[in-house]
Amino acid sequence: MQLSIIIVNYRTPGLVIDCLHSVYSNTHSISFEVIVVDNDSQDNSRQLILAQFSEVIWIQFDYNSGFARANNEGIRQAKGEMILLLNSDTVCVSAAIAECVLQFSKDPYLACGIQLINPDGTPQISGNYFVTGGLNNLLSLPYTGAIIKATGEAFRIKKPHVPETQTTVEVDWINGAFLMVRKEVIAKAGLLDEDFFLYAEEAEWCARIRKHGKCCIYGQWQIIHLQGETATETFDTKQKGYKLLHGKKGLQMMLSNFVRIRKQFGSGWYLLQMLVYTVEVPVYLIARLIANIFSLRNPFNGFSIWVGFTANVGRLWTYSGKIISGRPYFYKVI
Repeated sequence: MQLSIIIVNYRTPGLVIDCLHSVYSNTHSISFEVIVVDNDSQDNSRQLILAQFSEVIWIQFDYNSGFARANNEGIRQAKGEMILLLNSDTVCVSAAIAECVLQFSKDPYLACGIQLINPDGTPQISGNYFVTGGLNNLLSLPYTGAIIKATGEAFRIKKPHVPETQTTVEVDWINGAFLMVRKEVIAKAGLLDEDFFLYAEEAEWCARIRKHGKCCIYGQWQIIHLQGETATETFDTKQKGYKLLHGKKGLQMMLSNFVRIRKQFGSGWYLLQMLVYTVEVPVYLIARLIANIFSLRNPFNGFSIWVGFTANVGRLWTYSGKIISGRPYFYKVI
């Protein structure tokens, strides 16, 4: 078995079925298996999916275990020499998976991804670079982040991601929507960290994989990623993207990113960034008020978002003792 494809499902049988149709229709010339891990969907996902794809290996969880734990169980049961973590909200429109496997088997890389694209063909960020202390986490802040970004551009500092590529590019970590790893390296680097529920786990995992070798993005192959569809169902929200600062989804993103910073860079960098986020609370309020006034809008326009951000920062501080201690803990907010 050359490849084991692992797909995590949580109440998205339609997405999984579309994904599987595209995989089976376009993936030939390699031997592969598909493992679907269900995170206690409590719906008819199993019946709908297996009715069309009886060959799929089904793993059932009795709770919503998130991304890392579900994929880890799939990896434990996988028979392939290579493991592909594939989001259910992806659509394969070419022989990209097979071509990736054939190239990956020849190359020295330990993990790889391909170019993610939107349904309209525009690129998504697929590969990323580590920044000292994980300081790129501050770019999500609406005002302080904008200043940091402008400063970086002024000094022509290397971007922390690959905006788009059509060739093979070495990267530090790969978007988890399509992440292929050699099974042999997992025995050395370990499985995904099960402290994570959702977000940032692939970055932390790639950091451990990078200690044993290199990672890359094969930009010559593409796959459609319906960005944020699976998380939309998980958090029961219409909000998409990866820079939210309010609401439960925003809290989960922030929490996971800070847990990753502590694990990868240490408590000092974690506390420094927590302080910056805390200082952002009054900066955000004052800057928003001024911007609204000069734009002749209601001074309190968007005030609810600031309230949500402030509440999330407060929640983050309540987790600090656990995060700094480094003791195992499941950082799940829903």
